[in-house]
Amino acid sequence: MKKIFSSLIFSLILSVFCISNAYSWGFYGHRIINRMAVYTLPPEMFGFYKAHIQYITENAVNPDRRRYAVEGEAPRHYLDMDIYGDSAWLKIPHRWKDAVAKYSEDTLMAYGIVPWAVEQFRWKLTNAMERGDAEAIIRISADLGHYIGDSHVPLHSTENYNGQLTGQYGIHGFWESRLPELYALQYDFFVGKAEYIENTQERAWEAIIGSHIALDSVLRFEKQLTQQMGDDQKWSYETRGKTTQKLYSRPFSKAYHDILNGQVERRMKQSIKTVGDFWLTCWIDAGQPDLNKLLLSAEAQEKLENEMKELEPSEGQAAPTLPQKPREHEGK
Repeated sequence: MKKIFSSLIFSLILSVFCISNAYSWGFYGHRIINRMAVYTLPPEMFGFYKAHIQYITENAVNPDRRRYAVEGEAPRHYLDMDIYGDSAWLKIPHRWKDAVAKYSEDTLMAYGIVPWAVEQFRWKLTNAMERGDAEAIIRISADLGHYIGDSHVPLHSTENYNGQLTGQYGIHGFWESRLPELYALQYDFFVGKAEYIENTQERAWEAIIGSHIALDSVLRFEKQLTQQMGDDQKWSYETRGKTTQKLYSRPFSKAYHDILNGQVERRMKQSIKTVGDFWLTCWIDAGQPDLNKLLLSAEAQEKLENEMKELEPSEGQAAPTLPQKPREHEGK
C-alpha cells in the first residue's frame, strides 16, 4: 500500500509542476519494445502479429493504465529485492508456491511479484493460443510484453524506486522515459531471431536480477553528476504541446546517458529479445497453431479499434516518433 500511496502522491506532484511526460519504458519505451519484438518472430507467427502490430504497440501501456484501478495490478510491475536483504535472488524461492510458503502471499504482494506475473501471463498466452482465441492472443501478448519490459528496468527492482530514499526524486522517469525519448531513435534494435526458452520461470528471474545488478550504477552516476553539474544545469523547461514542463536538461541527460555507457539501450534490447522469445515459446508450447487462420469477430475488431482511439494523443499533444522496425546490419 505504501508504494501505491507514494506513487499517487508523486503523480500529483508531477502534474502540479508539469514535470510529467504523457508518453512515459514509460509509455514510449514499452511501445518500442513490443513493436520491435514482432520483428523477431518466425514467418509462421509474423503474419498474425504484423497484422495486429499497431494494437500490440499502442496497448503495451494497458497495464500502466489500469495500475491504480484494478486490485492486484500494481505489484505485477516490480519486485523490491532489497527488502529481502543481500543476494535476495538466492533467498527468494523462484516458484510461487514455495515463495508463499516462506514469506506469505501478503508479503510478496506488498513488495512486488513481477517475475511471477511474467510466468502467469506466459501461461495465459499459451492457453489462448491453444484455444485459438485471436482477441485474447493480441491482448495478452501486449500485456506480457509490458511486464517483461518492466522487469528489465533497474528501478523496478528496489524499494528506492524513484530515488526518494536517496534524495534523487524523479530518477525513475528520467532513466526509463526521458533518456529513451531523447536517444531511442539512435539505438540499434536488431536483436536477432526469437528462440525457444527451456525454463521460462528462470528466464523471468534473470531479467529482474540483471536489473537489480545494474541498480547501483543508475543511482550512483546520477548523484555524481548532480554534484558536478549542480541544479542550475540539471533542470530545464521545455514546451510540449500547450504546456511548459520542467524536465532534466538535455546537457545533463546526455552526460548521464554517456556515463551509463549504453545501459539503457542494452536493457531495451534485452527486453525486446525476451518478449519475442516468450511469444515464440508460448506458440510452440501451444502446439504451433496456424495463427494466420485466426480471425477476429466484427465485435472484437470494433472493440479493439475503439480502444486504439482512446489512446490517441489529445489536442495539442504530439507523440514521440517510434522506430518502425529494427535496422538490420549487413551480414546478420
